[in-house]
Amino acid sequence: MLILVPSSSKELHPLNIDMEDNRRKQTKGCDLRSRLQRRSSHAPNTERLSTEEIILWSQSLERLLTSKYGMATFQAFLKSEFSDENIEFWLICEDYKKIKSSFRLSSRAKKIYKTYIEAEAPKEINIDHKTRDLIGQNVKTPSTVCFDEAQRIVYSLMEKDSYPRFLRSNIYRTLLDSTSDYMKM
Repeated sequence: MLILVPSSSKELHPLNIDMEDNRRKQTKGCDLRSRLQRRSSHAPNTERLSTEEIILWSQSLERLLTSKYGMATFQAFLKSEFSDENIEFWLICEDYKKIKSSFRLSSRAKKIYKTYIEAEAPKEINIDHKTRDLIGQNVKTPSTVCFDEAQRIVYSLMEKDSYPRFLRSNIYRTLLDSTSDYMKM
């Protein structure tokens, strides 16, 4: 497919989008690794992102999500696939469970429901109608566990779908290869 893009001389030249996509795919993992390495090098007393840590991410979704860099990389991957609502919802639920104030619990529950649960929500997650209805009832008298079933479903979806795709992705493979190459130097 061809598109026209402006050049520096303000005229339009055809650009082969497939070549551009391939270039982006090749550099995406390297760019992400560089950003993660820069973050770790600016923080005091932190180690560089290691091949061993990246390999640990492949053992389970739980391992990936407990790693600061693993979480950031997985979020970047999901965002690149326009499917980051699941990880956002899961993380928001983790924070929600820590709320102590009943007023904050109630207001946050309504916000989560409107953003992720209700039909046609801006970041609607993929859950069944029965669970959606149950959460609708739970939000009327919210507790720290009112989103647990939806969170379990979303985690399972990520584990069975997003996580395996992540492990096969150019982002993960390139990051793993580039740290392996770095270790050989």
